[in-house]
Amino acid sequence: MSSKGEQTRNAIVSQAVETVAREGFAGLSIGGLAKDLGLSKSGLFAHFRNKDHLQHQVLEAAKARFVQVVVLPAIDEPRGAPRIHALFANWLHYAAEDEVIRGGCIFVGAAAELDDQPGPLRDAAVEAQRDWIATLAKAASLAVEEGHLNADLDCEQFAFAAYSILLGRHLYSRFLDHPRAREFTVTSLQNLLRRASAGAPDPQPLPELA
Repeated sequence: MSSKGEQTRNAIVSQAVETVAREGFAGLSIGGLAKDLGLSKSGLFAHFRNKDHLQHQVLEAAKARFVQVVVLPAIDEPRGAPRIHALFANWLHYAAEDEVIRGGCIFVGAAAELDDQPGPLRDAAVEAQRDWIATLAKAASLAVEEGHLNADLDCEQFAFAAYSILLGRHLYSRFLDHPRAREFTVTSLQNLLRRASAGAPDPQPLPELA
């Protein structure tokens, strides 16, 4: 069982994640967070050395949740196209849930907010994005090995295309509030898989993305 200190620390990080999802890292203040949680500033500082430390913990918490919700369940699926399909389906679920609960994706927001702000926080955000892109490329590579995708598939290009579709979905859904954002995303991902598997030795029939 978690100690009271651990529970308080977890509550701070959870509230900070929601704040950053809505307002960006610039909107995260020690005073505002302490007020939201009914803590004193000194009480909050007892758990985090400074704002920079808290920002990094927010990023780590968001990354851990993404891995837990999107990546790990997909790894339990068979290698190849089923695993790619699971990554796409899990990501769609994760994105929709985050918009309802938190207001948006921390990583997409960080990419814009931290783009011209070099430093450890930007470096950590870049590493998190690269890990996700590498996961997509690795899944595609395994699908090629299984014969589910074309032998000459450029897996990095596949990952680029998949992530670009996911970023497009974020823009259409969050910023443009387009009623067909999910429909466009699902169709684009399914078309990407069809093109990548055309002529493959053992293409796999996959369920439609929900």
